Amino acid sequence: MKAKKWLALILAGCMGICCLAGCGNSTGNGGKTSANADTAVQGRESSDTEKVKLTALISKHSLTKDVNEMEWLNLLEEENGVDVEWQQITADWDQKKSVMFAGGDIPDILVKATVTTDFATYNGLFENLAPYIDSGEMPNVAKMFEDHPELRVLSTDENGAIYGIPNYRSLWPRTNRVLYINKTWLDNLGLQVPTTMDELEEVLIAFKNEDPNGNGDTKDEIPLDFSGFPTFMLGCFGVPMMNESDGYFVEDGKVKNYRVDERYKTFMIWLQKLYGEGLINEEVITQDYSKFQSLARGEGSTAKVGVTLGWESGDRFGTGVADQYLPLPALKPHADSDENEVYWGYYSDNNSVNAATVALSANCKNKAEAVKFIDAFYAEDMGIQVLFGGMNDVDKCLQDNGDGTYTVLPPADSSIDAGTWKWTNSFADYSPYYIPDDMKDKLTMGEDMQRVLEERIPLEATLDMMEKKCETYPAKFITYTTDENSDLAMTQANINNIVDQTYSAWLTDSSRNIEEEWDAYVQSVYDIGLTQNLEIRQTAYERYLTSMK
Repeated sequence: MKAKKWLALILAGCMGICCLAGCGNSTGNGGKTSANADTAVQGRESSDTEKVKLTALISKHSLTKDVNEMEWLNLLEEENGVDVEWQQITADWDQKKSVMFAGGDIPDILVKATVTTDFATYNGLFENLAPYIDSGEMPNVAKMFEDHPELRVLSTDENGAIYGIPNYRSLWPRTNRVLYINKTWLDNLGLQVPTTMDELEEVLIAFKNEDPNGNGDTKDEIPLDFSGFPTFMLGCFGVPMMNESDGYFVEDGKVKNYRVDERYKTFMIWLQKLYGEGLINEEVITQDYSKFQSLARGEGSTAKVGVTLGWESGDRFGTGVADQYLPLPALKPHADSDENEVYWGYYSDNNSVNAATVALSANCKNKAEAVKFIDAFYAEDMGIQVLFGGMNDVDKCLQDNGDGTYTVLPPADSSIDAGTWKWTNSFADYSPYYIPDDMKDKLTMGEDMQRVLEERIPLEATLDMMEKKCETYPAKFITYTTDENSDLAMTQANINNIVDQTYSAWLTDSSRNIEEEWDAYVQSVYDIGLTQNLEIRQTAYERYLTSMK
């Protein structure tokens, strides 16, 4: 026995020497030598047969569980020969980020933790990933850029560098908000589904004055509720919001901002009237999002809100009252309004792309391994796990059907809705992944996403018309120089202060005469920085159009 044991040890030692000799200067990329091979090897604390240690930071949703418990992530690290120490941030990342970045000591990999302006603000802190993409060391990212050249334009700065890599998903709808109305309330009051904003107002008055939820209390119903500014409804008043961003949109080749548009004034006069009549939740300006959500979920099977905006009925209303609501199409303001001038918030770009979802520290000592690990997130079968959850976790979120197709599974915990389940078990939306266009034919979505698509059917005709007729504002793909970014950021904050404060005041104070105050308000917005911002955005928009020719 002892002789056999010694022989085994000798053979193992010989094999280890052979492996070390065979590795030479290989970077683990199929024999390709990285331009950063010296840096990649430098600083390893263990032999090449052991995992390379990396550090990473993720700014995650408060619902998301400890990422170390995600089996799909553990397998991804195993397959790429790395051991990642994760720092997980769930709150106040913007404040923490400025301190960390200013200090210059950052983890090797940053996930969901950067925006494009960080790379200019903290020059030298991040690694330029363009050479790795072009040399073949990031084949999955290269494939994404090949399929969607606009994503490379989005990621490339004025000097040709790429510091942050975006994500792309083909599965999401063209708009991320639907206007829901309580059909049970309509039936209880003998009312028809409204087809215009005028009819909607009449319905809201009935919701306020009568007892549509039938509980004997005529004071516990909220006719209309929303969070923030109801941008999507503004489209019904004629603003073609094709990927609008911060109020900016394109019309007749010109970048405009709806906050100084006459159609916005008309919409605000209408909203002020509704609020003055007690038809809008009186706390619409001050309530936080959790209050906004809880109101829509009612009490048991008793609904409290008549009309509201939301992503998906299950997410918005919960299981108790969701079946009472139906989605509405884009409503004309009046019966005689031109239906060809009625739009909705179209956000296909916003829903499919997020910029700078992952970045690499310039001081990472194992760059080749880190680059390989980052690229692995963008593989097809991995991207859907990053978004929806793992195929091999104890609580499986995805199923590989064995024929090149996949199925999103219902939550293992039936008490949790599908949206919450996804955010709990995956990195979710704003993460590094590539989900190509043909995945629409390969993936069976979960019940929540099937409802998302079904509930947008009433809006399809309007969105189709917008694609044919309206000019898109490709805000997600437009890049700016360092100076342009600095100027935009400084003036946009001042613009937001004026427009947000004025919106709140106009909405809630019916004594404010919007018509009389309009010209002075518009001039103040232009003077505070809108004139400059429109010029910068117009130049950048035209530059983008030229780059895509």
